[in-house]
Amino acid sequence: MQAWLKEDWIGASARKATRILWRAVEAQHLVATMSLVDRLDEQYLLEELLEAGKPPVPLAAVSLPFLLFTPFRYTSPYPSRFRAAHEPGIWYGAFDRQTACAEVGYWRWRFLMDSDGLNGGELKTEHTLFQARVSGRHIDLTRPPWNALASPWCHPRDYSHCHQLAQQARVRGLDWIRYDSARHPRGDCAAVLQAQALQLHEPTRAETWICRVTRATVIFRHQKEGFSFAPDQDALRVT
Repeated sequence: MQAWLKEDWIGASARKATRILWRAVEAQHLVATMSLVDRLDEQYLLEELLEAGKPPVPLAAVSLPFLLFTPFRYTSPYPSRFRAAHEPGIWYGAFDRQTACAEVGYWRWRFLMDSDGLNGGELKTEHTLFQARVSGRHIDLTRPPWNALASPWCHPRDYSHCHQLAQQARVRGLDWIRYDSARHPRGDCAAVLQAQALQLHEPTRAETWICRVTRATVIFRHQKEGFSFAPDQDALRVT
């Protein structure tokens, strides 16, 4: 049995906390549907048809805007850090914009590198960065006693320890988990397990960022601001 489970680290360290988080989402859906139609009314109809074919929004998330409920709507055959394959969705956010960009930028880079027809070229995508507020009982893996086991929580490929922890966190009624980013080692992230722990931050702040990914670099730009990363096998390094 894991030491953290045997010694009930969850019960000993769970605390209520409220934090403001950043999340980056790709903003391509309107462009994608517009390219398939000739008139605006056709685009509205196409979007309605696509919406009707999607899974229902979970009851706990129906009152949330789509930027918040979407991750809870879907399951996936592919695991993420705190969600095993085919398990309920989790909303992931970061404590700062650079970390939010690094998290999504890493997976854009992986997509480029894993695609035989793309890995010699580049990808350009548009992303919306927005803020949300999470509030509820949580555990902080960046602090004692959890940080003594930092390696399992930040392993770049093996998520099994995180899946076991998330399962126990749900059983114990936790709302979210704070942890070190594996893709941007200088940043912290949050995995929100319960939709009702989220709401959009007011006043609403949303920014449009352009991402350019090549084999050698990942760049995010917003007006006069920007982040540049050098890709590694499992992470991005700030340049």
